[in-house]
Amino acid sequence: MSDSFTWTRLRHLEARLVAHDWAWARDNAETIAATWARRCAERSGLFDGRVLLARACRITGDRCEIDLFEVAYSQFLAFRLAGSPDPAVTNAFAAIVPWTADGAALLGIMGSHTANAGQIYFACGTPDRDDIRPGGEVDLAGSAARELREETGIALAPDAAEAWVLLSGESQRAFLRPVRFAEEADALLARMEAHRRAEAAPELAGFVTVRGRDDLDPTRMPPFVRAYLEGAFAGTYG
Repeated sequence: MSDSFTWTRLRHLEARLVAHDWAWARDNAETIAATWARRCAERSGLFDGRVLLARACRITGDRCEIDLFEVAYSQFLAFRLAGSPDPAVTNAFAAIVPWTADGAALLGIMGSHTANAGQIYFACGTPDRDDIRPGGEVDLAGSAARELREETGIALAPDAAEAWVLLSGESQRAFLRPVRFAEEADALLARMEAHRRAEAAPELAGFVTVRGRDDLDPTRMPPFVRAYLEGAFAGTYG
């Protein structure tokens, strides 16, 4: 696994919304606006909605508590492109990792109209207002399940085990939930592809089946994806 990331097995994940006056965004407003204008000129269809970034993260045993605050997507994008210069802020998100009955992991290829065009990811997204529950809870588990359903058409079984692997590094906290499905890779992939083709404007350009370390793509898979899969195929999380 990449030395840039550490991993932690978790059984309990709690996230909450907090207020935060983000000095970096305030001090770099002009740069943020210029970056957003440039990206919109490069790719049509970008939307400057509201997303959630992370501050404090507390891990005790197999329990994690994390604080999230609300920002504009344009602020998040400029922050990421600048190399995430505020060490107190991280990009925290959750994703389902679909494992098939014959031992493969299935990932999506981001569409050409997206900010991460051509990259190969687990179905995931930065948490947003739709993930906020009454009382300020942020439903990261629900966010991961929603993204999987929206991008692949696959819904989790109500009794699916909830266990997480947290990959921390490079200003990211990736909460990954491995889920084993009863179908083999070809059958599950066919269901995903049928869903994608039926969408009017699919976010994904296609899917990738990964059966071992030889299938990892260092040019198109982000480091956290490679780090997780390297560890999974090496038995690190077993």
